[in-house]
Amino acid sequence: MRARRISFTERLWRLLCNKCREFWDEDNAPRLPKRDKEREKDWRALEISQKRSHMLLGVLVTIFSVCFLRAVYIQCFNTEFLQKQGEVRFARTLEIPAGRGQIFDRNGVVLAATLPARSIWATTNLVHATDTQIRALSTLLDVSESTIRKRLARPDAFVNLARQVDMDVVEKVKALNIEGLSYTQDVKRHYPGGEVSAHIVGFNNRQDHGQEGIELANDEWLSGESGSRRVIRDRLGHILEEMWAQEPVPGKDLYLSIDSRIQYMAYSAVRSAVEKHNAKAGAVVVVDSITGEILALVSWPGFDPNDRSTFQFEKIRNRVVTDTFEPGSIMKPFAIAKALDMGIVRPDSRIETSPGKIRVADRTITDTHNYGLLTVSQVIAKSSNVGTVKIALQIPPQTLYDTYTRLGFGQAPQIGFPGAVAGRLRPAKSWGPVEQSTISYGYGLSTSLMQIAQAYTVFARNGDVIPLTLMKRNKPAVGEQVFRPETARQMRAMMMTTVHRGGTASRLKVTGYTVAGKTGTAHKVKNGQYVNEYVASFVGVAPATQPRLVVAVMLDEPKDAGHVGGVVAAPVFGEVVEAALRTMLVNPDDPMMVAGGGLLAKTRR
Repeated sequence: MRARRISFTERLWRLLCNKCREFWDEDNAPRLPKRDKEREKDWRALEISQKRSHMLLGVLVTIFSVCFLRAVYIQCFNTEFLQKQGEVRFARTLEIPAGRGQIFDRNGVVLAATLPARSIWATTNLVHATDTQIRALSTLLDVSESTIRKRLARPDAFVNLARQVDMDVVEKVKALNIEGLSYTQDVKRHYPGGEVSAHIVGFNNRQDHGQEGIELANDEWLSGESGSRRVIRDRLGHILEEMWAQEPVPGKDLYLSIDSRIQYMAYSAVRSAVEKHNAKAGAVVVVDSITGEILALVSWPGFDPNDRSTFQFEKIRNRVVTDTFEPGSIMKPFAIAKALDMGIVRPDSRIETSPGKIRVADRTITDTHNYGLLTVSQVIAKSSNVGTVKIALQIPPQTLYDTYTRLGFGQAPQIGFPGAVAGRLRPAKSWGPVEQSTISYGYGLSTSLMQIAQAYTVFARNGDVIPLTLMKRNKPAVGEQVFRPETARQMRAMMMTTVHRGGTASRLKVTGYTVAGKTGTAHKVKNGQYVNEYVASFVGVAPATQPRLVVAVMLDEPKDAGHVGGVVAAPVFGEVVEAALRTMLVNPDDPMMVAGGGLLAKTRR
């Protein structure tokens, strides 16, 4: 009979049984009760089945295999994850903020600077603060007590309590002796000019990115690139070792065209006028007519970019570039200049305005008085609607529309400032006689004060209009010719009569300098209807004989002590122009002043 083949498993099992027998040999075995000895003998004689032995060995091999494979997976295939988990408990990557570029005025005066500050963090499981300490911390950081408690309640977390904390405040926080707080490097934007230059410079958010004004328009240029460093901390948050660091790249500086001295003078003049006349708002823009540089840009009411509690939409928006209005009579010189340019009229041409009104289609257009027979120069001085309409209706509509377009109306001024609006100028094909008439004296279109100032550079120069800029420009601007040089000189001479006796701005006095300008008083539109609320304005150039400045002034809804442009806006123009020209050391051109030896001689007399 053929012998049964013994498997490896069975051999192993028999070997184990033999070893057990040797261990329980009679000579060495402990003495057992008779019954137990019989059981031992029975157990030694047991035959283990081949199926059971295979099952037991399979279980053992499976257990060891699973453990081995798990060890290989952890050590070879999941190393990065485990290392990260380990680092989370002791390593931190800290941001190194880049120094944001500074903003200067044209003379190097700082308008926006970056100051050192700190961010305050807390390792929550290490913070043990009393109620008194929490209240004091809340007051110092200007963060609500409930917010601080909520952040500290997060288990085993590294949380931020405040960013951009001033250094003096940081010292006070340290004096509270709260364990578990740490302080990382940070920066904070500071605006030395406060309200005076707020509408130009704008402000940043908590992440140090521009939100308004120049800060927003040039955010990429000013920002730079943040750096970082990897550090190891102990359980108390103290830095034990720096693993690596990437240095930040600072932002670039920016030089504006603004003159801080003129800006402050314009700001003071507008604020005083708004308060005196109980106006809703006011604005002024001062332009160098040679370079196109904006020397001052003021909007009131204002806000302090260093104090976020003053931030309100009505105060933040820059009315010079974002608000549009129907300009009224300050538009009249453009239509009259085009008629002069085309040879339709001359400065001494006579226009009959009696009986103080004119019928155009189904509309009656009136003057405030019956001025009778006027020269074209007197039409400007008296601001006659009837005279302007009679002149404008002699110009083809498309020609007049093209003139307005070349002056910049209906197009957003490219001054590198966010929110600049285009206003509204309807195409000439939609004009009828009424539309052409009303647009000629400033109704039926809308414009910003910035567009008005840019358009008036055509009279301050040789008939060419120039682009404006808020950046410092070291060379004269190149303009687009709109009128003949002779037309520009004639218009300046006619606009000088506005400030003489009998003109609409006869109260305007600028010591030592001649000025040429135009008043504007326009009804406002509310709910589709014209109401008895006004926008008062004055725009002019100075000195009139050799222009250097264009200044545009607007007051919104003046209520007290007058509401017309000659009474409300013209005095602001005079105050700003006189101070600005003296600051710029422009020689007086008033014939009386020159003959008398200038300002100093007249003062002595």
